[in-house]
Amino acid sequence: MSTSWPIVFMGTPRMAATTLEGLIGGPDSVVGVVTQPARPAGRGQKSAPSPVQEIAERHGIPVVAPQKIRDPGLLATLKDWNPTIIVVVAFGRILPTSILELAPFGCLNVHYSLLPKYRGAAPAAWTIINGEQKSGVTTMKLVEKMDAGPLYLQREVSLAPDETTGSLQTKLTPVGTELLLETLLRLKEGSLTPQTQSESGVTLAPMIKKEDGLIDWTQSALTIERRVRGFNPWPSGYTHLRGMLLKVHRAKVIASIQTGLPGEIIQADVNGFWVKTGDGVLSLEEVQLENKKRLPGVEFVKGARIEKGDRL
Repeated sequence: MSTSWPIVFMGTPRMAATTLEGLIGGPDSVVGVVTQPARPAGRGQKSAPSPVQEIAERHGIPVVAPQKIRDPGLLATLKDWNPTIIVVVAFGRILPTSILELAPFGCLNVHYSLLPKYRGAAPAAWTIINGEQKSGVTTMKLVEKMDAGPLYLQREVSLAPDETTGSLQTKLTPVGTELLLETLLRLKEGSLTPQTQSESGVTLAPMIKKEDGLIDWTQSALTIERRVRGFNPWPSGYTHLRGMLLKVHRAKVIASIQTGLPGEIIQADVNGFWVKTGDGVLSLEEVQLENKKRLPGVEFVKGARIEKGDRL
């Protein structure tokens, strides 16, 4: 029978909160939680605690949300909590050596890619944008270099043809929770040795910015379709129609038609809302004009008075 470890959990978004719940339900004791400070959220932009903070408070676990990761008060609190290991899931900050080396077993990270592929803040999005057939989860020991630490366990997950970042994260979250619990169990048993991560085959997954969602119609239909899925739910693929923002929530590649200019609407009727790209045609399956509701493309063109030959 393995002993229970006191664990500190560091994380911020919804998927990290789901993992925290799984950890709380496991054999170890979560003695403290560190998360990002409350941020404005929703239409009213009211300050809201992170999903991780909500879970910690619901379970009566002490939680801190420091403005600065190098806050001396945070380090003092972590030492008081005296964890055997620190679990880090989508925390959102680079950790200094003082935290990385605080616990006897260091910091254990759950990362949502098959490292060394997709090191960085947005692995799920770039996995889809780059047309990968599979993704997965890796548990690793954190070091100062981003996502470059030694690996513990990995598990593969296949991507659906219509996979979005949102659906992939939903698929990966329970896998990550299982892998975390298995990693902790095997570390306690002494049956798991970290493997040095290869520096060959490294790809990066930088943080997504809002402007990344702007559709470049000179790109191929396939590239744009992948980007639409990769930027769903945020910031979503978007273009402009008569000076207004038009979000593209779903799109489909149509057999190559070479007539027309990139961004030109070549069909807008009950049979489809089709746009010419740099290579091929994209059918806009679901769109949303600013301040309006989401509509199927064929419904949208009925009320929007779009004509063949208009440009996005």
